[in-house]
Amino acid sequence: MQNYEKEILNAHELDNMLTRLTFQILEKCTDFDNTKIIGIKRRGAILADRIKEKIKQFKNIDIEIGYLDITLYRDDLTEISEFPILRGTEINFDVKNKNIILVDDVIFTGRTVRAALDAIIDYGRPKKIILAVLIDRGHRELPIQPDFKGKYVPTSIDERINVKLKEIDEIDSVSISKMIK
Repeated sequence: MQNYEKEILNAHELDNMLTRLTFQILEKCTDFDNTKIIGIKRRGAILADRIKEKIKQFKNIDIEIGYLDITLYRDDLTEISEFPILRGTEINFDVKNKNIILVDDVIFTGRTVRAALDAIIDYGRPKKIILAVLIDRGHRELPIQPDFKGKYVPTSIDERINVKLKEIDEIDSVSISKMIK
C-alpha cells in the first residue's frame, strides 16, 4: 500500500483563510468585552492563537483565550487508547454568560465539537457558542455545523485531511491523503 497525498493549501493560502475567518468573526461579533476564544487542543488551539492575534492586529482588541482538552469527553475514549494522553485544559476565565468562539482545525463527524461543548458546559453556561473551523470535510454523524469555515473540502470516508502547523510540524499546509492499495 502507498499513501497518496495532495496539498490543498500552502502556508500563504492558509494565512489568507485565517484572515478571512477573522473578518467573518469580526462582522458577526460586536460585544468583544463579553467574548472569549477557546481553541480545541492541539491544532485548534494554535489556530485560536492566530485568530486572536489577527483580531488584535485589525481591531486592537485583546480577547482572552483558553485551551480545551476534550480527551475525557470523547464518546470513543475506550476505543482510542487504554492510556489516553491528556494535554490539560487551560481556561482561566468564567464562561458563564460569555460569547465563546470555539476554534478547531477540521470538522468531520461532529463528535469532537460535541465533546468540546460538553466540556465547556462543565465550566458554566455560556450565553452563546459559535464554531469556527479551518476545514469542513463533511460526513457529519451529529447535527453540528460550523458558523464559520475557511474551506469546505468534500472527501470520501477513507480520505484524511492533514493540517500541519509550523508550531508543531515546522510547516503550514493542508493536504488530503488516502491509502491506495
